[in-house]
This record gives sequence, structure tokens and C-alpha cells, in this order.
Amino acid sequence: MIESIFVFESTRARQREAPLLKEREQYLSYMLSEGVSKQRVRTIASMLLNVIRLMELNCLRVVDTAEIQQGSQRWLTDTSHKVRRGASSVSSFTYTARNWFRFHGLINTPIATEEPTEVIVREFLHFINVTRGMSPETTRTYASRVFHFLRWAMTRREELSMISLPDVDDYLESKRVAGCLPRTIASCCAALRMFFRYAEIRGWNESKLAPAIHSPRIPRYDAAPKGPPWKDVRRLLDTDFGKAAPELRAAAIFSLCSIYALRRIEVVNLMLSDFDWINETFTVRRAKRGRVQQFPIQFEVGEAILRYLQHGRPPCTCRHLFVTLRPPYRPVHPTTLWAIIGPRVKRLGINSQHFGAHSLRHACATQLLRKGSSLREIADFLGHRDMKSVSIYAKYDIRSLREVATFSLAGVK
Repeated sequence: MIESIFVFESTRARQREAPLLKEREQYLSYMLSEGVSKQRVRTIASMLLNVIRLMELNCLRVVDTAEIQQGSQRWLTDTSHKVRRGASSVSSFTYTARNWFRFHGLINTPIATEEPTEVIVREFLHFINVTRGMSPETTRTYASRVFHFLRWAMTRREELSMISLPDVDDYLESKRVAGCLPRTIASCCAALRMFFRYAEIRGWNESKLAPAIHSPRIPRYDAAPKGPPWKDVRRLLDTDFGKAAPELRAAAIFSLCSIYALRRIEVVNLMLSDFDWINETFTVRRAKRGRVQQFPIQFEVGEAILRYLQHGRPPCTCRHLFVTLRPPYRPVHPTTLWAIIGPRVKRLGINSQHFGAHSLRHACATQLLRKGSSLREIADFLGHRDMKSVSIYAKYDIRSLREVATFSLAGVK
């Protein structure tokens, strides 16, 4: 292992003679398997020798963060190499030591004491995960809404049982003043209604607040489409942003969001094993209610994904289709998709009310309707349980709206 990393025999000998060779090589092999460059691995290997020396390690043992910090301070004042060191060098020592010990499961992290609010939200999150069929992203959103409300409310009330309807009204008003849109306020109301129902079950608050929390009225059919016109989507798909890894990854994501109208969580959850290249199909696990669907791989989508796999995706052990650009390689987070899609859409001068993955989903659904697909077909394609959710796309086109108005629902269940 050491021989494959270092060129000079003197450096190899110094690495071989230092303690904990096996434990160091295990970690360095892991870093290489994650796609870390050899130059970076050499730097880590050299720093590990300093970690072992300054922390006086003859055998690998459990350490805590305080001991690592003490070692980093010794490194700052160490004169063995006669080099002046600054904050960045100390950070490198701490980062390397912490990750090495963590890799071997030997770092003792103090257990943080949870705030009462965190305990309540954790129990509420478990409740909605068990009893509701919501997607993980929705449950996290509900938990976040409740957490921020409770932190705000507990500055006014000593106990959860003392929270009243005026407190809820004041909190919602503060959100309106802060510039939150009616849809955000409505989401807060929905989360708080569910929470206070749960609070009544647990006996935390018996004020029966849930029925009294009313969401603001939101027009179901607003005038402006949420996605760009399809001609602009086609322009986006046809644009060559470059051959760099970020651009190849973006092109593959564009195609999946536009052609198949996938939600962002569905895109980031795609695995390499979901693609059957022999039969030219791929599998999607829907974010809501866990439905599984299979689609044929359209030519342009397959080409975009293959270009990314061959020239843009780093070699790593992570089995998700889309991974981060830098090690340690891990699945792309759902919130990252806006940063991938939004700026590139704006760069082309495309006008749209929204610029994320969901805007491309809307554009696809609207185009399907304009091409004559029935609401039932669109609902199935989008992974919706019924047609109520897809009927909103008809509002963007008067001709389509007339067709929907005369659409017969006979025999549809």
C-alpha cells in the first residue's frame, strides 16, 4: 500500500517504520477507494505520522475531541520541522486525526443533552412516520415547522400546556410580517394542526387548538404557470453546457426531471442498480406511498446518463446514481438540485415562476395535457394516486381547459 503511494524509498521507509502501519493503510486504502487523489492521500499519510507522534500513540485507542485538540496545539508549537504553522495547518491536523479515529470507530463524542423541544419534536416525528403515509421530505418539513414554532413559543410560555390560540396566531402573524408566502403559512398551519392533535393524545396540551388553526385561503388555480414553456425546456435539454463533470451531471438531471417529471427526492434516490441497460428500462420508487414504477429509457435520456457515468461520475463505492463532486462521495442532497437546475435555467434567460426540479415536472405535465393525454394517463405517469392533483395543469391552456371540461369521467375509479 505504502509503495503504491510514495515514490521515494526514504519516505516509504519512514512510513513503514512508524507505529500503527496496518491501521494507517486501512484508512488510506479507504480514501483511495472513495476517489481521493493520490496527492491528497500522501498528504494525509504524512500528517498521520505527526498525529501518532504528538498524541503518543503506540496502539490505537479511544480518544475524545479534547485530546485531539491538545494534539493540534502541540502541532502548532512543534519545532521538529522548523516551520512556522498557522490556523490552516492546525485545522488540517485536527481534521485528519478526527477522521482517522472516526473511521476506526474510536472517537468518543460526548452525548449532547437534548433540549425539551428536541425531545418533543423527535417523538412527534416518530408518530407521523408510523401513522401517516407522507414522504420522508414532508415529514421532515412538518418536524421543522413544529420545532421552530416551539422554540418561539417556549420563550413566551414556560410549559407546552400553557400555549394557547393567541400564541399560534401571533406566531403566524410574525411569519407573514417576515414575508412568508400564503403557501408557507398554510404548511405551518397543517403541521401545527397535526402536532396539537398529537399533543392532545399525549396530554401535553388540552386546549383543543387543532380545529381552531385555520390556513389562509390559497387559490387552487392561480394565473401563472409554475413551470417554463415546453419550448424553453427543449432549449434547456438541447443546450451543451460543457464536458465538465458538474455539467454532465446537470444534463442527466435535466433529462430525468423534464422527460419523466420526477420529483427531486425521486431523482436523488435513484440507484445504479435501478437501470437495466439490456432491456432499456429503469425503476423509480415514488416519494409518496412508496409506489414503484418502471419506465423505458428514452434515447436522449439514456445518452445523457451514460455520458455522466462514463465521463462525469467519480469512481466510488456509493451506489447512488448522482453523487457529490468531491470526496467523501455521497448521494446528492435533494436541496442541491435547485442549485444545479436554477442557475442554468436563468443563464438561458428562461422566464418562469419557479426554477427548480418541480418547475420541470409542471412543464412536462402541462405538455402531456396539450398533446392530448388524458388526466388518468398523466396521473399514472406522474405517480399520483388520483386525478385531482393533475387537473391543475389544465389551467395553463384554454384549449386544454375546454377539453378537460368535456372529458368524460365515466368508468374512471
